[in-house]
Amino acid sequence: MSLTLIIIILTALVSYRCFEDRALFEKLKHSPYLEHNNKEYYRLWTAGFVHGSWMHLIINMFVFYQFGEAVEQNFIYYFGEAKGRIFFLILYLATIPFANLSTLFKHKENGYFASVGASGAVSGILFAYIIFNPWNILLLFFIIPIPAFIAAVLYLVYSSWAGRRGQDMIDHEAHFYGAVFGFALTLIFKPEFFSMFLDRLIHQAPF
Repeated sequence: MSLTLIIIILTALVSYRCFEDRALFEKLKHSPYLEHNNKEYYRLWTAGFVHGSWMHLIINMFVFYQFGEAVEQNFIYYFGEAKGRIFFLILYLATIPFANLSTLFKHKENGYFASVGASGAVSGILFAYIIFNPWNILLLFFIIPIPAFIAAVLYLVYSSWAGRRGQDMIDHEAHFYGAVFGFALTLIFKPEFFSMFLDRLIHQAPF
């Protein structure tokens, strides 16, 4: 069984348990105020395994499955079976807390701010995927076909803009920083990926 599927199963189990146990949900969610004032920094990580609803969980895990399997297989191809899986696991698990750091600093005195979900880590996996497949067609909103690299740029622009506005209940900053971190960490694992990415970006362009 792939690590992608194991992570999906674990996330689904934890999220389901939190649907049934509100106290556990409150204990695991990302709460900058409690992280800063009570030193409950574990929340930066545990929040990535908790979701607010079945729809939230299903969408995140569906997107993660689509791109996680591909990234995991690419890591195995370039690093070997054991090292590839270890790097993939590090990528996913490290992106969860990093994606939450921005709101930790921004909302550390705000007792009302909280967030949950794997979206930041999934964004990191998506941007790792783009390194290997910059021109593959993605379906924006599951409908509109758009090349992966262009979708990535639009995603970053939108997440940055929406994060500054802060007028909805979505943690757009986690999406932005998760995406950037996932892209950067993949290149740190193997810096040669950057030249490969540029080569594919230039020579595989459909125009």
